[in-house]
Amino acid sequence: IWAFIWVLDGAGLDVDFLISSPSGQLLFSDQRKSDGVHTVETMEDGDYMFCFDNGFSSMSEKLVFFELILDNMETEEDPDEWKEHVIGIDTLDMKLEDIMDTINSVKSRLGKSVQIQTLLRAFEARDRNLQESNFDRVNFWSVVNLAVMMVVSAVQVYLVRSLFEDKRKIRT
Repeated sequence: IWAFIWVLDGAGLDVDFLISSPSGQLLFSDQRKSDGVHTVETMEDGDYMFCFDNGFSSMSEKLVFFELILDNMETEEDPDEWKEHVIGIDTLDMKLEDIMDTINSVKSRLGKSVQIQTLLRAFEARDRNLQESNFDRVNFWSVVNLAVMMVVSAVQVYLVRSLFEDKRKIRT
């Protein structure tokens, strides 16, 4: 089993992660990580448990992307099932085997391409969330800075006017 984990959004961009076997044995544990790639050899049949824990940061929610890739899975469908529909297979057996090898190679490479594109989309989502968070932070502090500048300019205008104001009483 290959497990890919990325924290896309949330305070600190970190989470605890663990994998345990069907018998309850802890296979892998990771503390406060923002991303990771973990490989686990499965020795027993059954349901494996994948747990994401945000207990250390319960006040902030996290957005987590994960993907599990299961290697060496036996397919239930027969890859040679289509051969029974073809007539004259004996004469073309050698070429058909080459074609089948090529088709299976292309199929597996396309599957890997889809997985890599999914992972790249997860990276893009995390970067996008980080950029939007930074954009909001910059806008907030820009408004605060603008308000402080306006108050300071108003105080300066008041002080300069008060310097030139004549407070003497004139008798006529």
